[in-house]
Parts: sequence; C-alpha cells; structure tokens
Amino acid sequence: MKGNEAIAHAAIRYGVDGYFGYPITPQSEILETLMAEMPWEKTGMVVLQAESEVAAINMVYGGAGTGKRVMTSSSSPGVSLKQEGISYMAGAELPCLVVNVMRGGPGLGTIQPSQADYFQTVKGGGHGDYRLITLAPSSVQEMADFVGLGFELAFKYRNPAIILADGIIGQMMEKVVLPPFHPRRTEEEVVAQCPWAAQGKVGRERNVITSLELDPARMEENNLRFQAKYRKIEENEVRYEEFQCADADYLLVAFGSSARICQKVVEVARQEGIKLGLLRPITLWPFPKEAIAGYADKVKGMLSVELNAGQMVEDVRLAVNGRTRVEHFGRLGGIVFTPDEVLNALKEKLF
Repeated sequence: MKGNEAIAHAAIRYGVDGYFGYPITPQSEILETLMAEMPWEKTGMVVLQAESEVAAINMVYGGAGTGKRVMTSSSSPGVSLKQEGISYMAGAELPCLVVNVMRGGPGLGTIQPSQADYFQTVKGGGHGDYRLITLAPSSVQEMADFVGLGFELAFKYRNPAIILADGIIGQMMEKVVLPPFHPRRTEEEVVAQCPWAAQGKVGRERNVITSLELDPARMEENNLRFQAKYRKIEENEVRYEEFQCADADYLLVAFGSSARICQKVVEVARQEGIKLGLLRPITLWPFPKEAIAGYADKVKGMLSVELNAGQMVEDVRLAVNGRTRVEHFGRLGGIVFTPDEVLNALKEKLF
C-alpha cells in the first residue's frame, strides 16, 4: 500500500480517538483512506474533514486537551496554516500527532516531493521557544510504525510529535506489516493516564488547559520547564541508522527518501573503491549530533544530501564544529536526484 494509506490503517489499529484534517496533495490519501475504512463503525474513532487547516488543528487542540489520542495531517502549505495551533499546543503541553507529507515550495509551489520543511519543523515553525519531536520515515513500513511511536513519545513528554515525510514516501507503494489492533482506551483509562486533562470531572481541582500566562515571571517558569523537558528528550530519544560507516572515508547524511537513494550511492561508490558510508537521522529533533560529531575526526568529509537548498546541512555543520568539511547537495522544485548525481557531487565537492 501507499505510505499515506499505511498511516491511516496504523491510526485505526493503534486505537486513535480522532483525526481532523483537510485534503491537500500529496497527502490526501490519509483522509480518503480513513473515510473509506469508516473506523467509527469499528472502533468509534472520529474522522472529520474540517472546513480548513486552521479549524483542523484547533479541533486537535480540543481533543488533546481531554487526553484523547488525536492527530491531523497535511502537506507543506497546509502545515504552515497550522503553525499557530501547534505552538499553542506546545505551550499548553498537549500531546498530539501531526503528519506532514512535504511538497515543493515556497508558496503553493508544486505537488512534487520536497524536503524543504526541515527548518519549519525542527526550528519551530510557529512563534516562541518550543520543539516538536520529529520522526523522519524512509519507508512505508516506518510510516505505519511511527504512528504508534509518535503517540508514545507525545504522551510520554506531553508534547506534539510530527511525522515529517515527503511526497515520495507518501505516494510510493511497498509491502507493510500493519500493527495488531489496539482497542481505544476507555474513559476510565484516559482519566487515569492523563490526570492533567480537562474531562469535566468533579470532586477535584479544575484542570485548565491554556498556553496563556500574563504574569511574565510565571511565563518564564513555564519556559524553563519546557527547556528542561526538551533537554530530557535530547538525552533519551535520539534515533538514527548507520549504513557501512565503520570504515568510511566519506560520510553521507540524509533522511527520508534521500536516504534511500543514498544507500544506492554507497553501494555504487564502494564498487568504485570509494569507502563511503551513510548516517540516516530518524529523529530530526532530537538531532543525532553526537553520533555525527563522532565521525568528524574519522572521515575526510561529509555530504548532506537533501531535497532542498540546504537546511539539515546547518545542523550537520554545528555537530561537526569545523573538524571536517561539510558540503550540501540537493535538487529543488520537486526534482528528485539520481544516485549518479549524488556520487558526482561527492567527488566534485569533497575530493
């Protein structure tokens, strides 16, 4: 099935309570598959096409405020419209799952694949000092798997999580093993697991869900608590994958569909006698900066390969801190590079 379809089926099977979204290419199959599967008849899951992206993210805010597992999905321009709500949820410390199947921009751009929303996602696309737990799938299987992982991390840290995919991963078809069915939590389980949520319970102090705090001293306390939480996430939740890195003289760093192409680049390069390896960040935030830094004194150079003008390369350079050369290669406008193009760029930029 398509990566988008895998997201939808996984959401039903993981016992998600509600999905609120709006169609936009190349992620529309998520909403379409959910509507076709009619999970409200099977699990009671709510599926609603909102009147806009802004409405959808605020519906997610409301559902998350009651402790429910709720999610939304969109593609680049639509996610831009959701940024205010995402920032509100980060400020209110609400768990949710957002899916962005990226397309080329800026503006309305193209419906072709891109990875140009990296800055928006890992640097905080909305206002304020906040972070999103960011998972970058490179297969249809990971599209399915990261639904469960995304919710697990979101609730563990009471923070929005995002699956940052691209048009290739959303539209490509592969075999996938779907998770077993998990029943939706009962109201009693939600109350027990989310004592912070607003659930209309009497006999206890009211839970107020808000990101608003007009007292600057208390707002600073809130922000310091957020930053302490983010440091904890950075300590415990970094995920990455290494491919033939042990003896590498040069290192590719790539995520998502770019990493799939780069695996082939490594194979071709080694056939030519070039010892090339690949490090694939799975969590774009928290970023595997220590893992990348560990190769700085071992390789002659690194090439950050992205479907954009050069975004993740900045984090690679920060991790390396000048100890080895770091260059960028990418294509723009929805054009996908070939393995030969990447290998030629490696030779031109680092040899």
